Amino acid sequence: MSVRKSESHNQFETLNWLNWWFKTKQVFSCTLNENLQRRNSWQDGLSGTNCPIPPRKNFTYVLQVKDQIGSFFYFPSLAMHKAAGGFGGIAIWSRPRIPVPFPPPAGDFTLLAGDWFKRNHTYLRAILNRGHKFPVPDGLLINGRGWNGYTVTVDQGKTYRLRISNVGLTTSINFRIQGHKMKLIEVEGSHTLQNTYAALDIHVGQSYSVLVTADQPAMDYYMVVSSRFTKPVLTTTAVLHYSNSFRGVSGALPWGPTDQIAWSLSQARSIRWNLTASGPRPNPQGSYHYGLIKPARTIRLANSAPIINRMQRYAVNSVSYVPTSTPLKLADYFRIGGIFNVGSISDYPTGGGAYLQTSVMGADFRSFVEIVFENSETTVQSWHIDGHSFFVVGMDGGQWTPASRKGYNLRDTVSRCTTQVYPKSWTAIYMALDNVGMWNIRSEDWARQYLGQQFYLRVFSPANSWRDEYPIPKNALLCGKAAGRHTRPL
Repeated sequence: MSVRKSESHNQFETLNWLNWWFKTKQVFSCTLNENLQRRNSWQDGLSGTNCPIPPRKNFTYVLQVKDQIGSFFYFPSLAMHKAAGGFGGIAIWSRPRIPVPFPPPAGDFTLLAGDWFKRNHTYLRAILNRGHKFPVPDGLLINGRGWNGYTVTVDQGKTYRLRISNVGLTTSINFRIQGHKMKLIEVEGSHTLQNTYAALDIHVGQSYSVLVTADQPAMDYYMVVSSRFTKPVLTTTAVLHYSNSFRGVSGALPWGPTDQIAWSLSQARSIRWNLTASGPRPNPQGSYHYGLIKPARTIRLANSAPIINRMQRYAVNSVSYVPTSTPLKLADYFRIGGIFNVGSISDYPTGGGAYLQTSVMGADFRSFVEIVFENSETTVQSWHIDGHSFFVVGMDGGQWTPASRKGYNLRDTVSRCTTQVYPKSWTAIYMALDNVGMWNIRSEDWARQYLGQQFYLRVFSPANSWRDEYPIPKNALLCGKAAGRHTRPL
């Protein structure tokens, strides 16, 4: 696969995905985690929006990266293909005349870290298909390598940018560098207050950018990734190599947190938006003043792990999502009945028994909503919303109530698209529904997503205007009950 780094501008970027299962009979699809796909859920790359790419075929996605300056990544989205790799980083740069709130670094490195399983993706999928729980990871990798398998070379005295993404399947991680501090500068396309950290928690699906200055004696240093909230604690390392060093890595690995939820919660609350940065900000209805907008609707989403038909499933508001052979976006566009029903998932936890359903929630274009993720389980959750950025206004332990709003940050919380929810806790977000389309809301824990912890949000505009949503692509793949139909001539 190949993807080119991009500057943020009004033009479209063309990404060519080669079917990486070229010599097999498997189909393939890919999604860009954290890219907003403005007015273009046609290109979202999920089973609810796109048909899979047939074997031995190519497909070209055309997308807009306007106002999304920062660090992102892509990955295979079907089945458990993500467990086989195929993911990569995307760096979207600012235009030369739009300054960023830090001096140009001497170098720019992408670090893709995450959990790793000895068993291949077909075996892992078979485990889930049999209704069993996912196994514990066998280890962690950094850019596809194990212990000290990857090296970043720096010049003493210079400052470098590290773009760190958690591309794993199930595991939150902590990242730190022996003898060095990290200055946080960006989270999923939002410039942050430049706080300094010795260690950073990065949950599944999240991306962070930090500046690191090579201000230590000339030698090699460990870059450490360890698992969070797991037993046993998994660890791997890469090497920060000073170009004038003749000494390899040595000494003990720097300390990292293991199961301290309060530590992680405190750090998450410390990440704030840089309101003085001159780069683009998401601005639907002036929503960078999000604290002055009253939400028109509150949606409460509770995750659960029910047993349905004697098999392990995962659910949202008691509904465990079932994919269809016809993508929901195509069924909606061609008005094909019997595929899904809008309103097939409730706005709030019902407390009823869990069941299987192709769940779609309806929403109005340009509405401003409050969403509360409620986690009554003992594991950390990671939630992602396609097509939108949102403001993480609050998170805390216990049960959310309307009184919890008194503790919201209504001024400078960071805007992002993936957020964690700690065990026995809640996380609240504000979000402007400024993007028409069929958008996936899912767990970034890929086993939970595969077994139903997801649904689709249909953001609808009655105008049916190209101003609100781009037309169906000419090269759109058509499958299921949409097979044999036509896209558009122009």
